[in-house]
Amino acid sequence: MILLPVPKKMEEKQGSYQMRLNHMIVVDASCEQGAFLYARMLKDEICTWAGMELAVGRGTLRKGDILLKTDDTLGRQQYTLRINADGVLLCAGSLDALGWAVQSMRQIVRQCAGVLPELVIEDEPAQQNRGFYYDLSRGRVLTLESLKRLADTMAFYKLNQLQLYVEHTYLFRDLTEVWRDETPLCAEEIMELDQYCSDRGIELVPSLSTFGHLYKLLSTKSFSAFCEMPDSAGEAFSFLDRMNHHTINVSEPGAVSLIKDLILEYMQLFRSDKFNICADETFDLGKGRSKALAEEKGIGSLYMDHILELFDFLIAHGRTPMFWGDIIVKYPELYARIPKQVICLNWGYCATQRDYETKVLHEAGAVQYLCPGACGWNTWVNKLKDSYENIKRMCSYAGKYGAIGILNTEWGDFGHINQLVFGIPGMIYAAAGSWSQELLSYEELNRQISILQYGDTSGRLLDLFGRVDAQTVFSWNQAVCLKEGVQKQMAQEGLREIFWKEDWSDGPARNACILELEKELFVISRSMDSSSRQVVECAYVAMEAVRLWNETGLYFYHTHQGEKPKGGMELAAELERCLRAYQKLWRRMGKEAGLGRISEVFCWYADVLRDLAQEG
Repeated sequence: MILLPVPKKMEEKQGSYQMRLNHMIVVDASCEQGAFLYARMLKDEICTWAGMELAVGRGTLRKGDILLKTDDTLGRQQYTLRINADGVLLCAGSLDALGWAVQSMRQIVRQCAGVLPELVIEDEPAQQNRGFYYDLSRGRVLTLESLKRLADTMAFYKLNQLQLYVEHTYLFRDLTEVWRDETPLCAEEIMELDQYCSDRGIELVPSLSTFGHLYKLLSTKSFSAFCEMPDSAGEAFSFLDRMNHHTINVSEPGAVSLIKDLILEYMQLFRSDKFNICADETFDLGKGRSKALAEEKGIGSLYMDHILELFDFLIAHGRTPMFWGDIIVKYPELYARIPKQVICLNWGYCATQRDYETKVLHEAGAVQYLCPGACGWNTWVNKLKDSYENIKRMCSYAGKYGAIGILNTEWGDFGHINQLVFGIPGMIYAAAGSWSQELLSYEELNRQISILQYGDTSGRLLDLFGRVDAQTVFSWNQAVCLKEGVQKQMAQEGLREIFWKEDWSDGPARNACILELEKELFVISRSMDSSSRQVVECAYVAMEAVRLWNETGLYFYHTHQGEKPKGGMELAAELERCLRAYQKLWRRMGKEAGLGRISEVFCWYADVLRDLAQEG
């Protein structure tokens, strides 16, 4: 039996329970009204996998019924699930825990249809806060329907917190200059998502960039004076500059008032009592307009003064502030100034992530969430092995240093090229690790996710996903940096550093491996449930992108070596066909958002390939 996350205690017994048409899903009088949604979820799962439509109701329990019940003798995070020949009992200490019991029951039905094994489950999570953080600014803006499907998947794996990273992708009423050429989420969409998540036991926590990473805001004519570095208005777009610059000028008196206004407008859309101000990667702080102030007070004090004013503002409005811990960990002696209720989001994304930052913040008195990564940034398919190892370490550090939550992150650096489907495995890794603080082996967990999430009875799909990124020679990061370096007339030494650090000799072998992986994908697809096969197209297009960018890098490399490679015109056309297929997949899930920026990179390379081919 596959159950993810793995229950704290499960005992399988002899015998079975068989569903019949006269059985009902009964919601006990002890349950809150919200239990009806969970009963409907279970009904739909049974209808889909057992082909039987059981009625939902309240009232007298009869033999063979499935009962949903709450019991205040259980802890609020506890549930039990008992299946025997006479019926099924799902009992929990709260509505949220009852929802987790239902998710376990749904997973059992998904595997066993209408004949379920007798068993007893007693379960509760190790971490109270188990979240997923999705970048909704640097490329992708998912549609409301896609965000709802994400929430459904989170609920299925018992996650209970969602944060969406927003810089400029919310339609602030007075920031027309910021979103005029964007496709942002509006207030109505946020409020509807907030309700949808709440109904499923998920807290939608607002997350708004308020210090660094404010490219769109600080490059406008109206607000460029608030940028730490001068002359930000009207800059040509650059993926690299967008990541490295655009920090608030804290010496500008009106800057903090502007940020407070944005926070106040945004927070009112959410029922959550938390608010994440981000405040990470303030790379430019003290290097431009606030340099004199930094020399007088110190960088650490400049940073602290800004975030403390925002913390006080949020606390005065009844919110618990959250912020990223990458800057404050450099100044642990200042942490005592931070109010006790503030939550520090301590991120670290390496497969061999150390515990140094966690220990430093713990000793400084920080209340922490530990924040690992799904490792999808700058990749066509997420680095699953790195994500697994990173999450495993961070979950263990959470237990060791008393963290109060796990918030797994999926960032979108340089356009957010990877499809959401490839971030789901990492999301499930962290759901499993935060529930029990232990993980199955990488191979076994991938097998179980392949079966449970993607309906792949062979259990091989995630093993294939995990081998794709290793075939990359010419990465998206390199492609973007080389393009932008050429356009900015970067010195040849800098271009060589970007481009020639790879060993290009094994490029053909890696592309041959990609072709074999594509064949393997289609073999695996025969073992997949038809409702999950849309992932096959996503995987195929991603693998084609890896192969074609490798080919493009090899073409440039051989040209640089003084050779005259053939096939440039054909390769340009292949890139454009791949882009067309990619655009179609993007638009299924998201708004237009940053798709045009990604398309520009494809088209620039296609044009250069044709120029080189004609010169040859």
